[in-house]
Amino acid sequence: MPQIPIDCFLDYLSVERGLSPNTLISYRMDLKQFEKWLPCDISEVSTSLIGEYASFLKSKGLSISSISRKLSATRMFYRFLLAEGVVLENPAQDVFSPRRGRKIPAYLSLKEVGNLLNAPPINSKLGLRDKAFLECLYATGIRISELVGLKRRDLNFTSGWLKVKGKGSRERMVPLGREAIKWMSRYLREKGEESRDSPFFCNRYGEIISRQACWKIVKKYARKAGINKVISPHTLRHSFATHLISRDADLRSVQELLGHVNISTTQIYTHITQERLRKVYKKFHPRA
Repeated sequence: MPQIPIDCFLDYLSVERGLSPNTLISYRMDLKQFEKWLPCDISEVSTSLIGEYASFLKSKGLSISSISRKLSATRMFYRFLLAEGVVLENPAQDVFSPRRGRKIPAYLSLKEVGNLLNAPPINSKLGLRDKAFLECLYATGIRISELVGLKRRDLNFTSGWLKVKGKGSRERMVPLGREAIKWMSRYLREKGEESRDSPFFCNRYGEIISRQACWKIVKKYARKAGINKVISPHTLRHSFATHLISRDADLRSVQELLGHVNISTTQIYTHITQERLRKVYKKFHPRA
């Protein structure tokens, strides 16, 4: 069986690209599967063989998104081998991932968001934390992993900015709205003085809150608010982006706020603008 220097590639992704441990684990799994399937030495792999691998993945009943991810990992791996002089060309370069329809992300209406944000009981410490937590998620649109990683030093209530470390350890600044500042600063006062390196959102024991707990918080108050949708913390991120664009925020600004590397990722949120134009057209055009 051919031996592929996967560990060297993963070290490169970690050090040079700054990819997260979870992403590196996914790359390792995908490339180990490719290594197990490969019938020849890496230097002998052709474009047609990569195509056969894609067909093999499809025959296993994998989803289009999974196949696309595995082919992307293979493409990046061979790009690395080419740069290192291990191979003379990238056989995966011209093997394109299968096309898939772009799923419109679920989001909440303004009324639903209002009901959700008003659901926590603010007369208790945990209720106040949950109120600040939900206000922060909707005000900033940050990922749940980014919110969990917030430290006291990352917030500046005076200037109204939040420093976030996103995917690939990329940092960005996100503005905080008045309501988020109000409830987050009140929550901080209730917690008492802490080190600037302390986690901002904590559990009842004063430890960093887990992602699982964040999911439970959102689902708990969604039920209380009478929201009959399957939602998660990411739903508030989708709602944040959708509501900005529906009020004519430009796509580039929303891209920066969300921390998307490519604007194509942000373009999924333009569905709301397109739907609004369609309604205006049908209502006012004489031959619609």
